[in-house]
Amino acid sequence: MTTATPRAMIALAMDSLTEIARQVSNCTDCPLNKTRTNTVPGDGPETASIMIIGEAPGYNEDQQGRPFVGAAGRLLDQLLRSIDMKREEVFITNTVKCRPINNRDPLLDETAACKKYLDRQINLISPQVIVTLGRYALSAFMPNAKISNVRGIAQNVNNQIVFPIYHPAAALRQNKFRQIISEDMQKLSTLLNSKGDPGPDDNDPKSQQLSMF
Repeated sequence: MTTATPRAMIALAMDSLTEIARQVSNCTDCPLNKTRTNTVPGDGPETASIMIIGEAPGYNEDQQGRPFVGAAGRLLDQLLRSIDMKREEVFITNTVKCRPINNRDPLLDETAACKKYLDRQINLISPQVIVTLGRYALSAFMPNAKISNVRGIAQNVNNQIVFPIYHPAAALRQNKFRQIISEDMQKLSTLLNSKGDPGPDDNDPKSQQLSMF
């Protein structure tokens, strides 16, 4: 008789986005559970072609239990509309599902505790493209990458297309980033329409960035 591994058992237990959200709501695997108002597992359909991953929930997200509902979220909605997409068509989440105190960066143990949820969401949705917002979300896939060097360029990470862009909050702080993010969103639209081969794996030393841009 074959015995399931702990990782396989976790995957079987989280067999839908609804079940993942339920488990996130009951999660006590890191200290963030003691200070949260609501968990923020993510929003969107399991059939989404785009999965957008930010850093962590902020104050508004913690209050409402939904990702990107503040000023950065409103700008994200505008950016999606600029490529003829609606928020309801994409899945939006964060690397961690609870708000860190004072909106600080998540700690390594907090990110590690949430990784099983994020990994399962990616596996269930199997998006055409994962869009990472900001350096912290990028580091979950490419720990050594500098966002200024790779933003707006499709990457292949474990045979998954990852498309890094600056976080919309950067455009709210400095207007120069708004044009950069807008241009990168147009590249994302081109990438989605091309449905091209993801190219070599960036975890392979011989790999290269996708050159379609």
